[in-house]
Amino acid sequence: MSGKVLVVGGGLAGITAALRCADAGQDVTLVEARGHLGGLTHSFRRGELDVDNGQHVFLRCCTSYLELLRRLRVMGKVFLQPKLEIQVRSPRLRAPVWLRRNGLPAPLHLADSVLKYRALGIADRMRFAGAALALRGVDPASKEADAQSFGDWLSAHGQSDRAIANLWDLVGIATLNAPATGASLGLAATVFQLGLLTEASAADIGWSKVPLRELHGDAAQARLAEVDAEVLLNTKVTALSPEGGGWRLATADRELTADRVVLAVPPPVAAKLLPPGSVDLPPEWDRGLGSSPIVNAHVVFDRHVLDEPFFAAVDSPVQWVFDRTAQSGLDSGQYLAVSLSAADELIDLPVREIREWLLPLLRQVLPSADRAGVRDFFVTRERHATFRPAPGCAALRPPAVTTADGVVLAGAWTATGWPATMEGAVRSGDAAARALLGKAVQEGLSV
Repeated sequence: MSGKVLVVGGGLAGITAALRCADAGQDVTLVEARGHLGGLTHSFRRGELDVDNGQHVFLRCCTSYLELLRRLRVMGKVFLQPKLEIQVRSPRLRAPVWLRRNGLPAPLHLADSVLKYRALGIADRMRFAGAALALRGVDPASKEADAQSFGDWLSAHGQSDRAIANLWDLVGIATLNAPATGASLGLAATVFQLGLLTEASAADIGWSKVPLRELHGDAAQARLAEVDAEVLLNTKVTALSPEGGGWRLATADRELTADRVVLAVPPPVAAKLLPPGSVDLPPEWDRGLGSSPIVNAHVVFDRHVLDEPFFAAVDSPVQWVFDRTAQSGLDSGQYLAVSLSAADELIDLPVREIREWLLPLLRQVLPSADRAGVRDFFVTRERHATFRPAPGCAALRPPAVTTADGVVLAGAWTATGWPATMEGAVRSGDAAARALLGKAVQEGLSV
């Protein structure tokens, strides 16, 4: 007999869980409130442009995400650097500097780049190695690491404010969606240990060569159809209640039943749908976990202004800038996306104010844009892009398994040990599927 599994939420976590369960012979229905799959990684049309809601990259160490791409049969639609290479620009420097890995094993693979990194003084460059080596010894899963600020830890290990801003936060803000001062040491240690301090190739950067909807949502819908999984779009689940040995889920116009349920939804939705006492967490844990926003500014210039696929900026509010020309379908000029993480101060600003503030800053770090005209400028916002990775957040992240029999959780905000990345989302979907399939085996269902 095959078990009926209902997955609520069509982001990467829900897609992963649904495919895993369907591949194992379960009767799967995936329910998504929006009109497309992909969750926070989606695209839309603006005139003749294909626009991603935000720039999403991955690293070579994101093994679960890469496995999902293989399952979706879209590996040919992404690019992965053969070797880590980051151009770094600063208004204080006449020319860009580069962070590149060499052929040595980690952590020596970045030694020469750091020593030549003119965005820092010599003393800060020399002190980087000591902190990096010490960070290798931090236990990311410990309560002590979770409770401590990454910024405080760095300061205690000889890192100046400038070193934190121009080197550690260069990577940390983009991956954690918080500066070092607002991030848990445990999560930061996970990022830097796996990405930079263990395997030399781990931090090679990858990105999609096509719109994200094509990479994730459309591909997932096709693969789910191949394994006879049902996908219900524009269907919002409003209530979850036990029925017999299974569960009943209410939507605006129908009721659905299932033996087992995966809630791959944001924390406030999960808190609302879960039966009382399903997770061993403090009251209002979802509010305590909170969220952190990301703003993306999209600039279409009338001419070519950037030769690299992306660059990072320091000594500037500009963080990361990506060339989106090919992915968007633009046939003249150049389209750049400026990704601004931890964007609490920007999330509510009108587009006009963001434009007036950002364009001069962008031209400071990209002088070739000085004389370029701006054909279009628009902003996309994800108010709740990630959970807030503050010290103590691990105590507010539930595991996949709940005390509600047959109900499991998925989402990058669950206890994956990772920050809220695409890798974390996929890992959570894998964990949810393993929990359900293990239960199915115990009860004699076909898996």
